[in-house]
Amino acid sequence: MTQPQAEDELAQPLDVAPAEAVEAPQARPGLHAVSRSGLLLAAMGAIAFSGKAIIVKLGYRYGADAVTLLALRMLVAFPFFLLMGLWAARRSAALSKDDLGRILLLGFLGYYLASFLDFAGLAYITATLERLILYLTPTLAALIGGLAFRKRISRRQAWALGVSYAGVALAFGHDLQAGGSNIALGSVLVFGSALAYALYLVGSGEVVARVGAVRLTAYASSVASVLCLLQFLLLRPLGALVLPWEVYALSLVNGTLCTVLPVLAVMMAVARIGSALAAQVGMIGPVSTIVLSLLLLGEPVGPWQVAGTVLVMAGVFVVSQQKAIVR
Repeated sequence: MTQPQAEDELAQPLDVAPAEAVEAPQARPGLHAVSRSGLLLAAMGAIAFSGKAIIVKLGYRYGADAVTLLALRMLVAFPFFLLMGLWAARRSAALSKDDLGRILLLGFLGYYLASFLDFAGLAYITATLERLILYLTPTLAALIGGLAFRKRISRRQAWALGVSYAGVALAFGHDLQAGGSNIALGSVLVFGSALAYALYLVGSGEVVARVGAVRLTAYASSVASVLCLLQFLLLRPLGALVLPWEVYALSLVNGTLCTVLPVLAVMMAVARIGSALAAQVGMIGPVSTIVLSLLLLGEPVGPWQVAGTVLVMAGVFVVSQQKAIVR
């Protein structure tokens, strides 16, 4: 088993939990079957994570807001993350005070702040544009890593970054053309979400190596769950929980099928096929978002949006192949 490295984490988009990179065995019976299962798990995780945006948009239609939907999502997921953390703690050494402090900060950045800004932005933009902006996370992590660690951005990376951002610009133009208010505000909020998660990825490399991917994910997600619930209690009266039953059904799906299940699926996929290949398979996410938003939300899909999706996926694919971004 190889040690987790920061550059492996950079290949993973927002809402994909950091996972320890474990390369698949080079030769043994049943390798192809194992690889297929890993590919299937990675695809399932990406599609399930993409469904989060659809669930949130549907929740808005029933009168819920970002603060409430986020609290309900994390309330459902919290017990699962606690169990995951307890399981991981039994197999690991006690945390140092420094690591505990870093986990609190990472939980705030990567799972609380990033999630809140994402939910808030979804009130103004389409699910497809949201997913494309979030898929800029590896490019932002590459830029941050280059600045923080003085790693030079190669010409190939620079072209890939330009292609990715051009793709988002096309999708942004589609949303403006389709109409809707505060498109710019929603895009800025979701971009802030991607930036917060990119900071999490860059800052989590050394912590992952010491703490372990499962324990870091469980602890950071638990921190975020507590923060989301406290935010609701501070900003909303208990009467805000008087909502149609559909909101609670959607939140149950969001907390389980679109949060906990894909976290576990992606971790299992990484253990079978490695983080790089799992991240590449995860690029099915934007495509599944387009299909789901068309079928379940009735959001318009135009040629600009399709072209933007292709450009973003191509650019992120190239960036994710660069292995010396952060050491």
